[in-house]
Amino acid sequence: MTDKYAVVGYPIGHSKSPLIHRLFAEQTGQDITYEAILIDSEDTSFEWAISDLKNRGYRGINITVPYKLDAFEYANELSSRAQTAHAVNTFSFEAEGITNGDNTDGIGLINDIEINGNRPFKNQSVLILGAGGAVQGIMEPLLEKQPKSVHIANRTAKRAEVLGARFTTEIPITASGWDDIPEQNYDIIINGTSASLDNKLPPISTSVIGSNSLVYDMMYGSEPTIFMDWAKQAQPSCQTMDGLGMLVGQAAEAFYLWRGVRPETAPVIEEVRKLINKA
Repeated sequence: MTDKYAVVGYPIGHSKSPLIHRLFAEQTGQDITYEAILIDSEDTSFEWAISDLKNRGYRGINITVPYKLDAFEYANELSSRAQTAHAVNTFSFEAEGITNGDNTDGIGLINDIEINGNRPFKNQSVLILGAGGAVQGIMEPLLEKQPKSVHIANRTAKRAEVLGARFTTEIPITASGWDDIPEQNYDIIINGTSASLDNKLPPISTSVIGSNSLVYDMMYGSEPTIFMDWAKQAQPSCQTMDGLGMLVGQAAEAFYLWRGVRPETAPVIEEVRKLINKA
């Protein structure tokens, strides 16, 4: 019998998740369907919509904006990474009506950098820009990889400090506003702000980029983002990546949670990129 999965959100028409999961299923020989379902909060509540999908026999659901916090509150059981992120993007529906909530966004980014970017985090200095939900989701899986240090910079320093203080670890975690980022080259720089969507840059100095830095923007598009271009102009030899691999990576982790099989992301990233470039 074919198992049913879906992604829910508002809006949802733009979602690449059905294509990504179809490619994963073809690659791994899994018999599933996966569709995008709109939940309009004016017509129905998130809780009712999810209960309805459970009753209709769906095995798991991905959750995208604006419902990741609703999902966090709905789940009966939460993984530690969902608890850390204060957000859920993956439901697994278990026996006796239990809903397991997980957050695969962070591990999606970590795996993209380590596997597709060929850059392990171990002993690397990491600079993270932003302290919102996207960044909260990457902190736990990042720290598990044992970087040398992590600095979180944000428009409001206080928010970065509060986020950093949530983690008890021997790895030095520091925080600041944009103007007080320690002057040094960082091995890995992650832009967790959505500035690129508005064609804007976080107001930081290019001195943070070294000749061997990996510069990662969580946003993506048909062209390299403004942040990636900015990095390349400052240091032509640095490595740049956009967030498409994070999108495919979080989907791969969800697929693994549901099916027990870990798909390869690189060929799927390539396929989805072709589609974006055509659009």
